[in-house]
Amino acid sequence: MINATPSDVIIGVDTHKEVHAAVAISGSGAHLATTTVPATSKGYGALEAWAKSMGPVHSFGIEGTGSYGAGLSRFLRERGHAVFEVNRPNRQLRYQRGKSDAVDAESAARAVLAGQAAGRPKSGTGTVEMIRHLKIARDTAVKARTQAMQTLKVIIVGSPDVLREQLDQVSGKMTLVRRLAALRPGPLTSTLASAKASLRAIARRWLMLDTEIKQHDAHLDALTAARAPDLLEAHGMATGTAAEMLLLVGDNPERISSEAAFAKLCGACPIPASSGKTNRHRLNRGGNRQANAALYRVVIVRMRGHQPTLDYVRRRTAEGKSKSDIIRCLKRYVAREIFGYLCTKADLTNATANSP
Repeated sequence: MINATPSDVIIGVDTHKEVHAAVAISGSGAHLATTTVPATSKGYGALEAWAKSMGPVHSFGIEGTGSYGAGLSRFLRERGHAVFEVNRPNRQLRYQRGKSDAVDAESAARAVLAGQAAGRPKSGTGTVEMIRHLKIARDTAVKARTQAMQTLKVIIVGSPDVLREQLDQVSGKMTLVRRLAALRPGPLTSTLASAKASLRAIARRWLMLDTEIKQHDAHLDALTAARAPDLLEAHGMATGTAAEMLLLVGDNPERISSEAAFAKLCGACPIPASSGKTNRHRLNRGGNRQANAALYRVVIVRMRGHQPTLDYVRRRTAEGKSKSDIIRCLKRYVAREIFGYLCTKADLTNATANSP
């Protein structure tokens, strides 16, 4: 359990889009009060005043600090309150006890009291939050651009023979797209004209998305280079990998206590799977899967042209390790290396200085 006196007040909050439900319990676990506030700045202030009216506030446990509870979490952190991120309630307990906003809020408060909710939420007020916004826009644009290209190919295959034979002679993706964007369908009186009209519209959409992606890439390059220059200089680390790792760490990397905790966030730590006389570990399928995929890409790049990695692979292969086992080991080493770049004392100081 956390270090709380019986007079301390612990607040649990179940967050929603329009309203937040809160429950206050004492440091001894007694239920004190329940309230509901609107999910606005005025409501956040009312919740803070309500909590203070019952005694010294020890901490807040909030569900959904990365979504509906993000605004409340930032509001309370800016005012010096201890805020903990609470996971969803245990499903088995929910089946037994039922569900309501007040029940979920009380479960959040008791999770903080029991020490089960000890994670600090991301602050979401600095450079990393800017990277997250831009990366969301870029990823959706890349997906839309891919769909546009696939649609172009489908329409070309089924277009009239005259148009299809002309387009089959065009080589190069960019040349084809520009050719399609310059089509002149004329009056829509035939299938040839309608095919040209659809191909021109989708090709122009593809060019617009391509320009947007390049703009996002330029902004992401500048932000990641300013936030983690040493990480980008490491072998196999590109802007995409750096952005994924920065999103994992957040604007307040001090919330990650050790490199083992960082590896667990990445899903790069083995999970014990021992029983009786069997002593073994299994693959960890948890953690942030985007960060885990970024680790995998770094490992594959290093296995192709990084001499220390090649030497390690050769040695472990001679010991009888499979390629999959070697990759898992290398992902753990890369996670430790990235932790050194992003979560050192110097980096923590830099992150604090760059936060608005």
